[in-house]
Amino acid sequence: MDRVQKALDLFYIGYNCSQSVFAAFSDLFGIPEQQALLLSSGFGAGMGGLREKCGAVTGMFLLAGLAHDGYDRTDIQSKKELYDWIKQLDQEFTQKMGTTCCRELLTNAKCLVKENPSERDEKYYQKRPCALFVETAAKMVQEHLLPHLKEEKA
Repeated sequence: MDRVQKALDLFYIGYNCSQSVFAAFSDLFGIPEQQALLLSSGFGAGMGGLREKCGAVTGMFLLAGLAHDGYDRTDIQSKKELYDWIKQLDQEFTQKMGTTCCRELLTNAKCLVKENPSERDEKYYQKRPCALFVETAAKMVQEHLLPHLKEEKA
């Protein structure tokens, strides 16, 4: 299954950017798609319309936590390793896209930044750069997280 395409397909049928990235890979971590869509539903539009951290990035971060198996609350080293991994993913997305801030990503693409969700129609998809962010995050998940998953489960 092409997980990047699945993320894009989910986005193009109306799921938010975080849901699209998270749900495209969630089954690999034992989380059914419907549950993944529910868990990540509040993270779209830069965290529930706040236009802060890009939802595609938060979907990727959720998957990173799963791929790392989280951390034991008493294991500071494991916590640091996860946080360092998150920082590396954040830095790479920033290098590729210029920022991880939803508001800035949209402004840089000369899109009107609105607090409330927009209707998803052909016009929306032509104007908004969000599919590119979903694709970029999904490719990063494939490149950085899935090999780790395979190593751990092998």
